[in-house]
Amino acid sequence: MTSISNAGQAMTLNLELPPLALYIHIPWCVQKCPYCDFNSHAIKQGIPEQEYIAHLIADLQQDLHYVQGRELSTIFIGGGTPSVFSSEGIASLLTAVATLIPFAADIEITMEANPGTVEAARFTGYVAAGVNRFSIGVQSFAEDQLKRLGRIHNPAEACKAAELAKGLLNTTTVAEGKVLNSFNLDLMHGLPEQTLEAALADLNQAISLQPPHLSWYQLTIEPNTVFASKPPVLPEDELLWDIQEHGHALLTEKGYQQYETSAYCREGFQCRHNLNYWRFGDYLGIGCGAHGKITLPFEQQIVRTVKIKHPKGYMDISRGYIDSINAIDHDDLAFEFFMNRFRLLEACPHAEFAAYTGLSIESVSPILARAEQLGLVSVHQHSWQITPRGVRYLNELLQLFL
Repeated sequence: MTSISNAGQAMTLNLELPPLALYIHIPWCVQKCPYCDFNSHAIKQGIPEQEYIAHLIADLQQDLHYVQGRELSTIFIGGGTPSVFSSEGIASLLTAVATLIPFAADIEITMEANPGTVEAARFTGYVAAGVNRFSIGVQSFAEDQLKRLGRIHNPAEACKAAELAKGLLNTTTVAEGKVLNSFNLDLMHGLPEQTLEAALADLNQAISLQPPHLSWYQLTIEPNTVFASKPPVLPEDELLWDIQEHGHALLTEKGYQQYETSAYCREGFQCRHNLNYWRFGDYLGIGCGAHGKITLPFEQQIVRTVKIKHPKGYMDISRGYIDSINAIDHDDLAFEFFMNRFRLLEACPHAEFAAYTGLSIESVSPILARAEQLGLVSVHQHSWQITPRGVRYLNELLQLFL
């Protein structure tokens, strides 16, 4: 059922079209992890790969009016575990997308991969299909923690997956011109009963594998997960802060720059897809439960789309793919913008705020002046910059916009 909300839309917005990205959701996993609140489903009776790809393309075709003459700057294939799909399937999917929307010459195409579902031939096949960046879900290098987290791989497989990706960097595959440019390792901290020493050992192991990008984030207990119903014993807040401080110092010492709340990279290796999210860019979302955010200048609206969540309902040809379309209330635009933008540690240009929200700088100047008084933001002639205090107390900063 589609619901459309247009409440509170009296204000005139001077909107510009931001860059456009595409998110593709593949919902299947070998098994569901107890901490995971993403839209994922354990494989029970095989995967309808070709059928699902056909639906993804039909879904995208129905969203083409949102493109509005733009090219795709990035694509992110997430899940679930996209690496349960064959390289041939990913190739046919990306080829079909390219026939519908033009790709930027330097397009970034990221695919999530689980160390337990990849091998050398599959990695090479994905690169030949057009993937030029992998995000590998390691989470931990400790055997006991991997078991607690419900992961299907072991530490050796995690290291092997990273080494395979590293070996493919900047190496042309059999498909001429297809090159892997970067890879990310996903790593959690604040794991059940984890010590500072254990957290730093995990981080040191990840650094030793030389990933261009590291997503290093704290385990949180989310509603409607196994961990929510049977919570593990997590480290106390003081220890979590120690882990964060020592880990940040270690990453900085080893040449990684923090550019986002939980993301570090070597110079020039930021995840461009995530940058588009946090800079309030537009993105189409196709697949089960995929979210999109689209600017409509002529309608003076920014809308969020959500697709049908369950695979069975999504692939029911008697229904459309849209579950809901909701316009962001104009009164909420400043909050929505800064909720995303202040995840980044870079300065936020005033012009970017005005272009992508359609609001005037003056409409938020008093709020940001108050944030500066509180030490949460520094205000400059042409930009705003979140401070270290603002990063630590981000929720308090965002409350000022409500």
